[in-house]
Formats: sequence, C-alpha cells, structure tokens
Amino acid sequence: MATESILIITAAPAQAVNVRPALATRVRSAVADYWALTKPEINFLIAIATIAGFYLGRLSGSLGFRFWLLIQTLLGTLLVASGTGTLNQYIERRYDAQMRRTARRPLAAGRMEPSSALWFGITLSVAGVGYLAATTNILASLLALATLANYLFLYTPLKRITPLSTLVGAIPGAMPPLIGSAAASGRLASGAWVLYLILFLWQFPHFMAIAWMYREDYDRAGYLVLPRGQSRDRLATLQTILPLLLLVPAALLPTVFCHSRLLYLLGACLLSVSFFYCGTQFVLHRSGATARRLLVASILYLPLLLALMMVT
Repeated sequence: MATESILIITAAPAQAVNVRPALATRVRSAVADYWALTKPEINFLIAIATIAGFYLGRLSGSLGFRFWLLIQTLLGTLLVASGTGTLNQYIERRYDAQMRRTARRPLAAGRMEPSSALWFGITLSVAGVGYLAATTNILASLLALATLANYLFLYTPLKRITPLSTLVGAIPGAMPPLIGSAAASGRLASGAWVLYLILFLWQFPHFMAIAWMYREDYDRAGYLVLPRGQSRDRLATLQTILPLLLLVPAALLPTVFCHSRLLYLLGACLLSVSFFYCGTQFVLHRSGATARRLLVASILYLPLLLALMMVT
C-alpha cells in the first residue's frame, strides 16, 4: 500500500505537466482553424481596397481625414468579409474535401463541427454589418450586406452551374472601395467608382490563373468555373486578355478623377503593361508556370497600384 501511495503521489504531477501542453496545443489548433475560416489572405487585399476607397471618399468630403473612423470602417468591413469567407466554406465544405487545394481546410478535413463554423460565420457577419451601421453610416452597412448576400446566394451556387459565375462574383468582389468611400463621406465618390472598375477588371485574370492551375481540382468537385472541352481555352483567353486590355486605360483614370500626379501615371503604366505581359504569356502558352506567374503578378499589381494612388 505504501508503494502504491508513493506511485500515485509521484505520478500525479507528471500527468498534470502532460495535460497542460496538450491543452495548449488544442487551443492553438482551434484558434488557427477559426483564423483559417476567415480567409486572411483575401482579407489583406480587402483591407487595402477599403483604405483606398476611404481615402478617395475623404478627398470628396468636407470632414477631412479621420483616422479613428478609418479603423472602425476597416474593422466592420473585415468582420463582414471574415463572416462571408466562413459561411462560404460552410456551404462548400463537401466540395472542398474533394479538392487538393482546399482539402486541408478545417471543415473539409473534419477538424471542426459544421455547426460551430456556421454560428461563427453568422456572428461575424451580423457583428460587422451592425458595427458599420453604428459607427459609420447606413449606406456603408447596406453595401456590406449586399456584398455578403451576392457572394453567398448568387456567386457561390452559380460556380457549379455556369462559367459566368466569375462575372457575377466580380460584382461583390469589387465592393470594398465603395464601402470605404461611403464610410468616409456618406456617399459614393467618383474616384471610388473608378477604383471599383479597376478592382472589377482585376479579378478576371486573377481568378483565371487560379482556375487554370487547379482546373483538375475544380472538375473533380463539379465546379464549372471553366467550361469543359475546347471552349475552355477560349473562355480562359477571353476572360484574361479582354479585362487586361480594359484595365490599362482604367488604371489611368485616377489621373483625371483623383488628381493623381505624373508619378502615378508612370507607375500605373508600368504596372499595367507588366500585368498585361504576364496575361499574354498565359494565354499563348497556357501552362502551370505561366498561370502561376500571372497569379503572382495579380497579387503584386493591386496593392502596388492602390498604394501608388494614395501616396502620389
């Protein structure tokens, strides 16, 4: 009995020591999974576009630049975007599990209960829309709500029905600068509409690069983001080259509407021509390597152009 008592006494602290790291690991894993649901890589671009829209809205308003209002706008917009990303993964969890690119997502991999993600997404979305209404204005809040509804209830189901879903998805995808402008000035400035046009066009070559790189994944999961057969190449070419051609003059419009200087004009020309070159290489060769270069070019193009717009 004495020996048993000694074993029990000496074993208890060891068990306690082992439990704490295990619990900490589970907590870190859960936090990482919830963070992944919000699609932070997309939220980075959304934040930059919202800041640019806020900046252009401030130029058209009479209240001047208010840093705290910008922070509130960013917080509300990112809450809605995070909720939208979470709910999108909830809706598409079965299809994500069939794609190598998305199979490791929390819901697709089975690491999280769907109901937990559903309520997390609803909470973030409602909190974001309500926060924008309370801290900025109703217009910004309604724009955020319209973005969420279009993305979840139109674009998401259409991806399995028609390749035109890319066109539908580009409409809410370009909304962040309008939300920023509305929050800054209570109206939609002409400069923000120019930025909306740029972001709208930018999405086509960006998504075509992704769709081509993972076309087998999309086919396996039953998505029709690219048609099957010979029309696939034609559509990929059309949705890459035509938007890039239109993007060149569109990127120069801020020199008219936003009073940007010569430095912006030169920088926008260089960025747009480089982006267009990557697009032409993709449509001429249509390989994984050219699609990857187009994707990298698109990721660099947008934040650089928006930063150039705000500092010149």
